[in-house]
Amino acid sequence: MSAARPARLLPSTAVPARRTVCSARGACGVAAVELALLMSPLLLLVFGASELGRAVFSYNMLDKSVRDAARHLSQHGPGDATIATEARCLAVYGTTDCSGSALAPGLTTGMVTICDATLCPSTHANQLTGSGTVNLVTASIQNYPYRSVVRFVVPDMNFNTIAVTMRAQL
Repeated sequence: MSAARPARLLPSTAVPARRTVCSARGACGVAAVELALLMSPLLLLVFGASELGRAVFSYNMLDKSVRDAARHLSQHGPGDATIATEARCLAVYGTTDCSGSALAPGLTTGMVTICDATLCPSTHANQLTGSGTVNLVTASIQNYPYRSVVRFVVPDMNFNTIAVTMRAQL
């Protein structure tokens, strides 16, 4: 049997630095140019989607606050000015005593409209339904100015009237 030869160690060689090789047609930097061209539409799409999501979130928050105000009105008799003021505060601040900050920036109690059997008798008093005669209450927010953060993508806008109507006590 022959003796095994020891493995020969190769001297370490330095790895040469990679060099950018441009094609014969001058394709250096094409990826950077493509990225620059695609970045603007992608940024517009991302900012637009996030801003529209914010608008939907704000609208939903206002809708819920108006629903709470209408529910508060429906639990009391028509014509009570204190209850109407509490409902306005509930729609704007989320509390019946108008404490704290507004639920949405720029929202005021002047934007809240209340209708019940006393304030709007032609449309809310003794309304005939399939189950008999009922009184109605309506709480609404009109002309809320939504302010966009990214105005160059989604401009400022005013929301249409956000209203909720419920059955009230007779």
